[in-house]
Amino acid sequence: MANTSILGAGQSALTAAQAGLVTTGHNIANVNTPGYSRQVVIQSASAGQDIGVGFIGKGTEISTIRRVFNEFLHNQVVAGETTKGAIDSYYAQIKQIDNMLADATSGVSSAMQDFFEGVQDVATNPGSAASRQAMLSSAEAMAARFKSIGGRLDEMRQSLNGQITTSISAINVYAQQIASLNDAIEKAQGTAGEGKPANDLLDQRDQVIAELSKEVKVSVVKQGNSYNVFIGSGQALTVGTQTFKVQAAVNQTDASELQLSYAANGTSTRIPDSSITGGRLGGLLEFRSKSLDPAQNALGRVAIGLAETFNAQHRLGQDQTGALGGTFFTAGASRVNAHTANTGTGVVTASVTDASQLTTSDYRVTHSGGNFTVTRVSDGKVFPTFNTFPQTVDGITIASSSAMASFGANDEFLIQPTRQGATGFSVAINDIKSIAAAAPIRTAAASGNTGTASVSAGVVNAPVNANLQQPVTITFNANGTYNVTGTGTGNPVNQAYTSGGSITYNGWTIQISGTPAAGDTFTIGPNTGGVGDNRNALKLASLQTANTLEGGQTYQNAYTHMVSQIGNKTRELEVTGKAEEKLLAAAVQAHQSESGVNLDEEAANLMRYQQAYQAAAKVMQTASQLFDLLLDLGA
Repeated sequence: MANTSILGAGQSALTAAQAGLVTTGHNIANVNTPGYSRQVVIQSASAGQDIGVGFIGKGTEISTIRRVFNEFLHNQVVAGETTKGAIDSYYAQIKQIDNMLADATSGVSSAMQDFFEGVQDVATNPGSAASRQAMLSSAEAMAARFKSIGGRLDEMRQSLNGQITTSISAINVYAQQIASLNDAIEKAQGTAGEGKPANDLLDQRDQVIAELSKEVKVSVVKQGNSYNVFIGSGQALTVGTQTFKVQAAVNQTDASELQLSYAANGTSTRIPDSSITGGRLGGLLEFRSKSLDPAQNALGRVAIGLAETFNAQHRLGQDQTGALGGTFFTAGASRVNAHTANTGTGVVTASVTDASQLTTSDYRVTHSGGNFTVTRVSDGKVFPTFNTFPQTVDGITIASSSAMASFGANDEFLIQPTRQGATGFSVAINDIKSIAAAAPIRTAAASGNTGTASVSAGVVNAPVNANLQQPVTITFNANGTYNVTGTGTGNPVNQAYTSGGSITYNGWTIQISGTPAAGDTFTIGPNTGGVGDNRNALKLASLQTANTLEGGQTYQNAYTHMVSQIGNKTRELEVTGKAEEKLLAAAVQAHQSESGVNLDEEAANLMRYQQAYQAAAKVMQTASQLFDLLLDLGA
């Protein structure tokens, strides 16, 4: 029995040493395998045998092969991958916009400066063909910049759709892999028995979870030996061996955008972008909502604001042919998208009517119970309900020619007043003679006046009055009052005179200063032959520094503010990205220091197990020799 005990003990030692050698070799072979956790052999002493005088050992036995895995450290790595994935994808996108807007050769800022320099040149030399051509050329160059940047932002939106689709496909693939590994782990561990983990399969599943976290933030709930994986606001991707798909679906109120749809039990449910956070997909969606949309709207607002205010002043002038000024710029029109689930046939339209009130937000119009509600998307502000059209909100006139009965319950519309402002920006004139640099009226004092009064050049008021250029005479009476005669509405008579006070009639305003004598007359009429007049050009040039946009901003200030916001966010992401990279590296290092394979340590283990193997073999050899000796004695 002693020989048998020696042989058994030696055999168990040999088996344990062999398992150690194989496990060490397995560790060394997988030193570069992503997600691999080093494995160790867990041994315990076999129960001793009572030989009367005490218990004698029977060797060793292998309890299990355990992977060295710290779930807490692994979760830190997964969280770090999720955060870094979101920042990296956001930064990669916004950096493109930052480079484009801040570049002096491709940005709008320098083009606007050049354009207004051209306007100033026309104001200095209103009759110069060269100055007019320079102004027109710089206007074309500015329009090209607006269109180019607006088009590039549209391209980025389309590219974003492709990246979102790719990310969604990856998420579905990972979900299927997790389900397959759940099934394999359940079968393997169920067959092997309690306490005998399928280490390599567990590593593979944890690695797939880590890869999935790079795409989107996930939460994992353990159920037996399986992982149930959820995204968003609780949508299940994997439950045991069952998988659910996410899909790319066209936004129901904006066909230019893709959003997520969750398919389960034969139905599809839209997942709000705000509930998808972290990872590459979360970063892309956050970039679109927090940077791309505002940037495109802000650029469009500058384009629309410039076009509307410049056109308004240009129409108050007179061109070289003697005609009143026309439209100088055109900008992209407001876009209204009807929700695809609308049940009614009613149509809503929108147009910008006051650029000074225009924001960079989109607006949501909803119909319920015969009333309409407008919500400003950027901050959620809800405006008072109404049941008649038109209505004006933030400088946008919302209208409809449809009967109220044609709108269905809960019909919804998305108004994007500035989204296409830049891409639709262009110069509306192509003849330098059409530049309305002159004022359409001219004032004069009669040569026979005996008083000391003088009349100003006059300004034209908006909107243009039909009688603007009709001849008008102002005659002073002996009592210091004056009468207005001419083609107009309600000619004033016996009006009290105040030196320097404004006199408004037929859409113009003048000032008469000084002391007029009885019978003194002043005339206001068409500016015939006013080729060298620069009064409207001066007004146009002054728009460069006028606070014409919402918030008291100039064109340049509004554009600079947009560029600054993009630049600041880009810098923020760059700094945060570097910090997260260091945090992730620290988390990976901490995880690897415990779970990773150390070749020096494995080399030492290899020598230790080799020596143990040799010693165990020697024990078995000794047992064999003793057994042979007993046989010889028996013979």
